[in-house]
Amino acid sequence: MARNAPATPRRPAVMADVARLAGVSQQTVSRVLNQHPSVAPGTRTRVLAAIEQLGYRPNSAARALASKRTRLIGVVGFDTSLYGPASTLAGLEQAAHRAGYFVSVASLRAPDGDAVQQALQRLTSQSVEGVVVIAPQRATVDALADAPDDLPLVVVEGGDGDGRPVVCVDQVAGARLATRHLLDQGAPTVWHVAGPSGWLEAQNRVTGWREELRDAGVAAPEPLRGDWSPASGYSAGQLLAERSDVRAVFVANDQMALGLLRAFHERGVSVPDDVLVAGFDDVPESAYYTPPLTTVRQDFDAVGRRSIDLLLDLIETASTGVAEPGTKPRVVTVTPELVVRQSSIGHPRRRRR
Repeated sequence: MARNAPATPRRPAVMADVARLAGVSQQTVSRVLNQHPSVAPGTRTRVLAAIEQLGYRPNSAARALASKRTRLIGVVGFDTSLYGPASTLAGLEQAAHRAGYFVSVASLRAPDGDAVQQALQRLTSQSVEGVVVIAPQRATVDALADAPDDLPLVVVEGGDGDGRPVVCVDQVAGARLATRHLLDQGAPTVWHVAGPSGWLEAQNRVTGWREELRDAGVAAPEPLRGDWSPASGYSAGQLLAERSDVRAVFVANDQMALGLLRAFHERGVSVPDDVLVAGFDDVPESAYYTPPLTTVRQDFDAVGRRSIDLLLDLIETASTGVAEPGTKPRVVTVTPELVVRQSSIGHPRRRRR
């Protein structure tokens, strides 16, 4: 009785396979991959279904590495109008250029899974050698569960990164620095204007604030929520200005702190004589606020440099096929710095209603 012959390894799907299964031309497949607007919705749906069914990876990073080095790195970003994500992106681009790489950026309007997957497909179709994902929201990190395992990928500000390598600023430590400083100035407790609950940075800053108050034996007031904008900080400031027991406020970013300072000024609350204020980010304008703002500085250049270094290590491992067995994903933490300015210097006096 003859033995069964070993199964022939299945070859990777190519564009022609996708076109055949979807019943379209290869040019149409190419247009779908490049999100060309001239493709009908029904045709686009059939092509995407064929891609998923066949497991097609257009110009995948793994095949590009096997044949040539493109010197191209992809970056997935979200809401880069905000100072933190925008500065992180700038740090990544500068670090990549210093390493001799070009950068292709895919910006997301929403952090949902479909948007993340489309961004990764768009970048891999350009033969990027690896990808950095700026993931300040939990939803973005969760979407990475479906990212290709063979794609070198680093997550920035992504919590645990869902098992991926992570580079992040120690947000908890930064919040503790600001809170401890305000307590050391004589504040009986520190109020907090927090960022949006879906943002990992906002969650970690709340955690650091709570931990520092707990270790000091001080009760934590209920935090107020903002959306990172000066307008939300202004609204929080209006509410806090009505309370005579508020002596110090830690605000989760400098933009909200700007709005809070405006609300305090309009209500006749003096900073720092009545209330001490500290922010987070150290935006370039914070030194010129009235009064100049004490804040926590994040080293975005270091974040960019460490992220690119880590990604290049992953790319090298992927290209050589040499990796230590059982290696755990690396987590690189960048230490923040407290910058003390006039808004938090002094002993706050007791205010009357």
